[in-house]
This record gives sequence, C-alpha cells and structure tokens, in this order.
Amino acid sequence: MSFSGFDDIPQWDASAPSTEDVVTTAIKKEKLIKEITAAQEDLRAMLAKAQSVQADVDKLASGNETLQMYIDNLTMQMAKRRGQ
Repeated sequence: MSFSGFDDIPQWDASAPSTEDVVTTAIKKEKLIKEITAAQEDLRAMLAKAQSVQADVDKLASGNETLQMYIDNLTMQMAKRRGQ
C-alpha cells in the first residue's frame, strides 16, 4: 500500500531537528503553558465572582419573595377591614 504525497511533507521527515529548533520550540511551549495557566487563573477568578454575584442575586430574590408576601398579607388585611 502506498501513500503517495505523504512522503514529501517535511514535518514527517525522520531527520533530527537542530538544537536551535528544539530550544526555540521548548521556549514557545513554555510561554504557551504560562499563558494558558494565567488564562485558567483568570477564569477561576471570574467564576468565583460570578458565583458570588449569583449568591447575591439569590438572596435578593428571596428577600423580594418575602416582601411580596408581606405586601399581599397587608393588602388582604386592608381589604378585610374595608369590608367590615
């Protein structure tokens, strides 16, 4: 079986890369890893902030429900008093 055309691709060549290429590649990879790590830390910080904001929203929603029940009870009491 022959894979014509694939033997011409230079990345698949069996020759050893030069030392400079290895060092340059290692530096690029290290820089990329640092960037990814920094991005992950930023995402963790944003997630923590989003969770904090969500907790605040949940507290406010609960408070709104309590206030609405209070308003409804007052409205019913006032209606009962007017009906008497």
